[in-house]
Amino acid sequence: MPTVSVVMPMYNGEKYVGEAIESILNQTFADFELIIVDDGSQDGSADVVQRYAARDDRIRCVMLAQNTGEASARNRGLELARGEFLTGMDCDDVSLPERLEKQVAYLRANPQIGAVGTGALMTDENLRPYHAFGLSEKHARIAYDLQLGPSVVGTTVMMRRKIFKACGGYDESMLRSPDFELVARLITQTRLANLTENLYLYRQHDGQHQPTPQTKRLWADLMSRLLYQLWGEAPPASLDRFDRIRRREKINWLERRRAKRDIKRLIEALIAANWVQADDRPFLISFMNRQLEWVSPRVWQMFCHWRRHRFGRRERT
Repeated sequence: MPTVSVVMPMYNGEKYVGEAIESILNQTFADFELIIVDDGSQDGSADVVQRYAARDDRIRCVMLAQNTGEASARNRGLELARGEFLTGMDCDDVSLPERLEKQVAYLRANPQIGAVGTGALMTDENLRPYHAFGLSEKHARIAYDLQLGPSVVGTTVMMRRKIFKACGGYDESMLRSPDFELVARLITQTRLANLTENLYLYRQHDGQHQPTPQTKRLWADLMSRLLYQLWGEAPPASLDRFDRIRRREKINWLERRRAKRDIKRLIEALIAANWVQADDRPFLISFMNRQLEWVSPRVWQMFCHWRRHRFGRRERT
């Protein structure tokens, strides 16, 4: 049996799927299977996959007669997966050569961690990087960032088989970001981590599905569900403040005070739910203060910068 099962859903991916497949075949870790689920493509992508499969028996193909959606396609591939560790790959992205090797090594060295993602670079269609995802290695930040910032690059997450089974697979009602929704459930089952090294290229191009009002509502509903799990309620005003902080939008003094109250409540709820440990509190409070500084009025930012400089210099002398 292979150590790693890589599941790649594909829909009309003819232009880029060859690069995606080659990036897995060129991994320094060779004990894997690549399960490609063609989700009713109407272009020539299935022919591209078949040509690769004829040359490498680690590739397994599943051809669906009609489009069922990303989450359903991922579940179909994972039903067939035989690996000890399970992970994903998008048909228009690229995994750098050491990705699988480093994730497997991390999970073997850290048995208390059930799933690990990697850093990633956002690129244009020609794989020219223009943005790095700022992800934390620490489980506490990953749990905290589910509401307040980028938490993981969902496609990169490698899970232990038993953890994925305990979560019950991808939610097929999620038309967008089913991998992020799965991460939200993984948090309740195990501890997560990120390798901060950028081992994945997340390609942006014109052929991708663009957000629609419906998908935006689904995302907002997911955020509400997460908060309801922790608070027993999901006040729209608090969700709006979290969203503005996530986007680093400036807020006024009154909203800053309310946001601080909300985030402290969030931290205490994470601890009460045992999603993070009580000794993570000082770390999360410190990060909260940094986030609030980013979104505070300019005068307050200048004061904080002066205070750090002034007292930092005094301590050095």
